[in-house]
Amino acid sequence: MIAKKLTSDLSVAEQINPGDLAEVAKLGFKSIMSNRPDGEGEGQPSFAEIANEAHRLGLEVRYIPVVSGKLTDEDTAAFQAAIEVMPKPILAYCRTGTRCTTLWALSQVGQRTVDDILNVAQNAGYDLKGVEARLHALVPLRSNATN
Repeated sequence: MIAKKLTSDLSVAEQINPGDLAEVAKLGFKSIMSNRPDGEGEGQPSFAEIANEAHRLGLEVRYIPVVSGKLTDEDTAAFQAAIEVMPKPILAYCRTGTRCTTLWALSQVGQRTVDDILNVAQNAGYDLKGVEARLHALVPLRSNATN
């Protein structure tokens, strides 16, 4: 398991397994968030399997499944609400980490510039050029909401 840091409070990773959670706890993570729907891939552990082991290790868990390529504004809002209240630092995972990074990016519009968001993602190894237009489109919406 390789955790890629987006912020001091949030890192992302590809699919984890229950056996990875002792290392996750040892690395200092306090919470785990799954953004991958159960049954998406063959051999994928269920969220319940992850959650049972996480609870045994004292980690908080959240399940916010997002269908690949169909990320909604509601998904972003649920992600943002969760990261605001979960104990930090948080490790979010999906199949490759891209969905988690995209959720984070969308949640940051209005708090960071689009260029900064894209640079943070790129530095973590995620190319979010495919959602750049969506990020830019949110800027005036989020700016109006804060005024």
